[in-house]
Amino acid sequence: MSADEKPRVLSAEDHALWRSITRSIVPLKRKRAQPLNPHTPDKTRKTVRPARVVATPAPTPPKAAPPLMRIDRRMKQALARGRIEIDARLDLHGRTQGEAHAALLRFLQRAQRDGARTVLVITGKGGGAAGGRGVLKRQVPLWLALPEFRVLVLGVEGAHTAHGGEGALYVRLRRGR
Repeated sequence: MSADEKPRVLSAEDHALWRSITRSIVPLKRKRAQPLNPHTPDKTRKTVRPARVVATPAPTPPKAAPPLMRIDRRMKQALARGRIEIDARLDLHGRTQGEAHAALLRFLQRAQRDGARTVLVITGKGGGAAGGRGVLKRQVPLWLALPEFRVLVLGVEGAHTAHGGEGALYVRLRRGR
């Protein structure tokens, strides 16, 4: 950053997105240090009591959501040819990231509750006048991998050109409980 540039101030939407991403972080497991054995012969070492190692319980990670699966080639062909019906559609054009994130979550929850199995999410290809270069196109697949979405989503795959191609995604939903 040069001297005349101001640091970027994060909006409320940016903070909300950051919180949703950081909630999915699970700490790495560390190897515990092995205490020194005072009974091993070592002439260079003075006799020192080993430090007392207190084991603190690791925080239990939140319930791991099932991983996303790809939609297989045959199902994608059946969707493109109309043999499998798309149960619902959501168009995210013209929305901010915060609006799109909230709308996508509400849409998927409602679609699952209504018994939908396959939905189409239209993100657009990006590159509009604002110079966003496809922000939603990049972000929506990342959002769908978050735990809050993985409990709803079974699989994701890019849509066929007849349904929007690079600017849309087929989303297979898990059965509601």
